[in-house]
Formats: sequence, C-alpha cells, structure tokens
Amino acid sequence: MHFTTSLPTHPKYIHRILNRWPPTKKMLFMAFMAALATILQSAGGLLPAVGFFISPFATAPIIIVTLISLRSGIFTYIVTILLLFLIEPSELFIFPFTTGLLGLGLGWALYKLNKRTDVVLTNGVLLCIGICLPLFVLSFPVFGPIASSFNLIFLLLILFFSLFYSWIWTELSLFILRKIKAFL
Repeated sequence: MHFTTSLPTHPKYIHRILNRWPPTKKMLFMAFMAALATILQSAGGLLPAVGFFISPFATAPIIIVTLISLRSGIFTYIVTILLLFLIEPSELFIFPFTTGLLGLGLGWALYKLNKRTDVVLTNGVLLCIGICLPLFVLSFPVFGPIASSFNLIFLLLILFFSLFYSWIWTELSLFILRKIKAFL
C-alpha cells in the first residue's frame, strides 16, 4: 500500500546539499524563503479572491528551509511572522498556527521519519492542534461563526481535514523536492 511505503531519499539528499553551503549563503537563502513565504501568505489579504488559493503555498518555503535544520526553519518561521506583522497583520492568526506550523512539521518529519504514515499522522495532529488553539483557546473565529463553541463532532471534522490536508502536503512536498533534487 502507498501509505506504508518508505519515503524517497529526496529530503535527505537536499539536506546534505544545503548543509554544504557556507553560512552566509544559508542565511541569505533563509531570508529569501522568509520573504517568499510572506508574499505568498499575504496574497490572501491583498488579492481577495485569488489570494486564498495562493496563500497555502507559504508552507513550501518553510518546508525547504527546515530541511537545512530545525533551527533554520524556526528562524525563517519567526522572520516570516515579523514580516507579516509589518505587511499584512490580518494573516498573523493564520500563518503561525496553520501554514507555518505545518511547514515546520513537514520539513522536520520528511527528514527525520521514514514512513509516509508517520509523516501524515504527525503533521495531521500538529495541524489539528494548530487549528484548535486559536479556535477554542483564543476564541478567534478561524471558520467564522460556524464553530464558536467546542463541539466533539466539529473537532473530529477538524482532525479528519487536518489528516487529509497533511497527506496532500506530504505528497506535494515530495513532488517539489523531487524537482529540486533534479535541479541541484
């Protein structure tokens, strides 16, 4: 079955290549990826209709940088949050808890874990927590007035959505990394 297969070697190969870079080149790459993630995430607020289809792709730069190291990914994640604070503050509740958190988790999991199921489950739960935290703890209406109070059925729907979204991003990440590997 597809879910039980081992991950390809693309993430580990890209990790080795990126870690051969000098520190200055890594720092510039992290800054560039933070700027790219900021632009992609800001599209949701700056381009009302089309931007909501562009903003989920802010996950990709965070994934790629996290392949250098988790520390590099966290640095890029924080720089992206600071840039969003300056450029598009309305996205500050979305990126740290969903898009950016998923990028950090996927980048780490693609390098450290060996099975697709492990990557999908780990990041599905991480994304579910990232959605539930602003929704139920901070009372920020992530889905509008539909889910203003805690409901077990709605929590299960969020979990299933998170697992499905994590699976899509796992496959998309492996596709992107395969293309990057061919380029490198």
